[in-house]
Amino acid sequence: MASKAAQWSVTNALRVALREQGTLVVGVHVGWVDTDAAASVDEPKTDAAEVAAQTMDAIARDEPEVLVDETARRVRAALSGPLELLYPTG
Repeated sequence: MASKAAQWSVTNALRVALREQGTLVVGVHVGWVDTDAAASVDEPKTDAAEVAAQTMDAIARDEPEVLVDETARRVRAALSGPLELLYPTG
């Protein structure tokens, strides 16, 4: 979870830093993607073409963030919510 938070933080910092020159920084967040690198993972995966399609749609709409799947939406919500969502104690 710390790496996801760091990724969001760096993306946001770049977005702010580059906005003045007109550069759109799009954060693309997804759980597992169906690629060779994730072939041994026994979890639901998103097709790489779907990630690309959602990314291109976001660029066309000038959107700063793409939450491709439910995993990304859940992590995003947890990062902006109470710490108990990230680190359950029970």
